[in-house]
Amino acid sequence: MTPYDLDVRAWQESWDRQQEAFMPDREHRFAAMLDAVEAVTGDRPPRVLDLAGGTGSISLRTLARRPDAEVTVLDLDPVLLTLAEAALAGRATVVTADLNRSDWAATLPHRDYDAVLTATALHWVDGPRLAQLYGEIRDVLRPGGVFVNADHMPDDTMPSLAARLGDLAKARRAARHRAGAAPSWPEWWEQAAGDPVLGPLVEKRRQIYPTGHSPEWSPPAAWHLDALRAAGFTEAGVLWRGGADAAVAGLR
Repeated sequence: MTPYDLDVRAWQESWDRQQEAFMPDREHRFAAMLDAVEAVTGDRPPRVLDLAGGTGSISLRTLARRPDAEVTVLDLDPVLLTLAEAALAGRATVVTADLNRSDWAATLPHRDYDAVLTATALHWVDGPRLAQLYGEIRDVLRPGGVFVNADHMPDDTMPSLAARLGDLAKARRAARHRAGAAPSWPEWWEQAAGDPVLGPLVEKRRQIYPTGHSPEWSPPAAWHLDALRAAGFTEAGVLWRGGADAAVAGLR
């Protein structure tokens, strides 16, 4: 049940503004993901796993497009999961699990998802574990199901341009922060820590991540495609690209 003094819509809006400062084309990647879901399910209600789903951004957009979708959102962060559960209001299953543990899939209500979607999250997982995780993700998809991971994935065939695009994005983000158009990452968490409902959960989060989410690892898209193929996906490719960010997809 949502605490009466937690304004979920305001916190979701604040989270979206903070994320959009990092990713001005955030909605474009979400749309590409949901197009891929529609491509593999057609008119049938999709069963979707929002992996490392945070506040439920992907889940909310999935349900906006397909209110009949069956959605599961999985994360470990108690602050973000509280916001997700409140925003989704019973329209999705919310589970807590650690993707650095190989038993995370045991928390899921299903093992035959049409789609597993994740955005701006798996860079917190190191290379060997991420390669293993891709195989575990494949195992929770039905045959013909799709996995999409959108994140910072520079194109290693044009490193100079990718670096300049990154610098341009940083400058634009800094300008938005200076103007107060969006909170920065530290500012958002500072505000959450001062909230009477979220504050205790922020402290719980610090106990879960005493040194932060490290590592922050962002290999090129080609690494992800090789890892997806090695994990047993029958097809793997770049679904979407915006500057130094990309969404890679794998078909079981």
